[in-house]
This record gives sequence, C-alpha cells and structure tokens, in this order.
Amino acid sequence: MWFQASLLDSGGSGSVGALGAAVQRRELAGGAWVDVRPGWMAGADAVFTALQTQVRWRAEKRQMYDRVVDVPRLLRHYGVGQELPDPALTIAREALNEHYGDELGEPFVTAGLCYYRDGRDSVAWHGDRIGRGQSEDTMVAILSLGAPRRLSLRPRGEPAASGSGPGQDGGPVGFVLGHGDLLVMGGSCQRTWDHAVLKTAKPTGPRISVQFRPAGVL
Repeated sequence: MWFQASLLDSGGSGSVGALGAAVQRRELAGGAWVDVRPGWMAGADAVFTALQTQVRWRAEKRQMYDRVVDVPRLLRHYGVGQELPDPALTIAREALNEHYGDELGEPFVTAGLCYYRDGRDSVAWHGDRIGRGQSEDTMVAILSLGAPRRLSLRPRGEPAASGSGPGQDGGPVGFVLGHGDLLVMGGSCQRTWDHAVLKTAKPTGPRISVQFRPAGVL
C-alpha cells in the first residue's frame, strides 16, 4: 500500500521544529511521563517515501505457544554508529539530544524502524525492558510518519478492560499520532507501563514509526 501525501505538507526533505514550550508533557502514575509534540517534522512526505522505498525492510517470525507466526509489521534496526537511512532522521536525533540531553543524562544513539503496512499490522502490549529499561528510568522517542495510528498505554500488569481513570490515576491512556508527530516516553514508563499499537478494522494507510533510544535500551 502506498502513502497518500498530505496537501498541507510543506515539502522539502524533512526538517524539525522547535521543542521547548511546544512540547506537551503528561504525567502518568508511578513516575512515568509522556511528552507529545504535534507536527514536529515538516516536509515529512519526502522522508516517509524515502524510508518506505529505500529501507531494506525485514520480515521476522516469532514463537507463539506451539507455533511460529509472522511478526505483524516490517522492521529495521540501526545500531550505535550506523548511518541512518535519511539525513532528516540524523537531524531529528540531534535535536532530541539537544533538548533532552540534560534530563536523560546520555544521548539517543540507536534507531528502530517499524513499518505498519495497514490496520492489520500492529505491536502487542509490551515495555522496552529487555535492556536497562527494566531497572532504570530512561527515554524512548518516537517519530510517527504516515497514516495516524493510536499508541495506547496502560500500567504494567493491568488487564485490557479497566475501570480506573487515565494517566495519574493509574488507568489506560492513548495518543493518536499523526504524520510528523513526536512522542517521548520517559521516567519509569518502560518498566511501569506497557504500550501497544493495536490492530484496527478501520481502513488506514501505511505508517512508519522511528524509535530513538539510548544505548542498552531495547
């Protein structure tokens, strides 16, 4: 499926706007927080198209109970020191490091890309806890490109249906991320909350998620 370019996109090859006061922080329970910066990347159409067509996307499989199934999205990872696939992503990472460097205490150095081809592609509830996020406060910054999708969050261990209130009260919360939007999960978010991009039956176009992480956060 191909991306429908936005009539409102400013063109160019991708540039990022200011952070600072434009960032909206939402405090969650347990020392977690989420920052949102709508429309952070201008000229995102060209960046999306370049990533969609030029990245060497990888289809993976995983063990689920007694069978092996396809991972419902395509993936690509860029480790420490690897060149990112578009200069706009390098510019974005530099801007994130300038804004969050003091608070995070270290730079973002890796980038993971997920390609959601349509509403059937998804990522299940999880936290980035394989690495240091299991025991330390950290950050994961997500640049969303393409069709809007909802990023849902809920406290770790909470069932899908909950009667508790959102955010600071410890209940589920969600953010619809559009073309060029930025979302940053910080504080204890990776170890105390889970997040997901769930399947949807509604017709939706393709989306690429770019996740910037510090070293050792997976």
